[in-house]
Amino acid sequence: MSLTSLKKLIHKKHMTLERKIAQVFNLTDENWMKHANPWSVWTRYSVLPVIVLAFWSRIWIGQWYFLPAFISLGWMFFNPIFFKAPKSTKNWASKSVLGERVFLNRDKIDIPEHHKFAPKILNTISSVGMVFAIYGIVKLSVWFAVFGIALAYLGKSWYLDRMVWLYEDMKNLPEYEKWLY
Repeated sequence: MSLTSLKKLIHKKHMTLERKIAQVFNLTDENWMKHANPWSVWTRYSVLPVIVLAFWSRIWIGQWYFLPAFISLGWMFFNPIFFKAPKSTKNWASKSVLGERVFLNRDKIDIPEHHKFAPKILNTISSVGMVFAIYGIVKLSVWFAVFGIALAYLGKSWYLDRMVWLYEDMKNLPEYEKWLY
């Protein structure tokens, strides 16, 4: 194994979870800017209810539910790169995505201490909501599904708001100031 390969392997093992997720969604620098489009952020909120409905549709359309399920999961992956880069990033939605990039990059550029813990808690809340939503889908329980979606969105929305705050705290660093226009 070459030294370069070893360095890549070590770097990959120490990547943040967010960086690994960004790779799955192909969030290159250009695609991050597309995702910073407010249309991308706001339409992303449609993903979870659409996925829940798609899987729920198995009771209405039987095995054909895989078609709306496939389309809804495709929308989840395609949404971040569907829109053009925004004309301006001086808005809450864009700054939330820019803050996510800063948080993702915390393994390279340290973030203030007061931004290190809350995002993990908020992502946990959102993940617990997802578990309830999945349980609701499996058991066909409207209440579990709706509660799960609400909890997931509560955690995610609060997380995005924290990401705006993080970006505001870090935007003057040379690595990040070019993102604001």
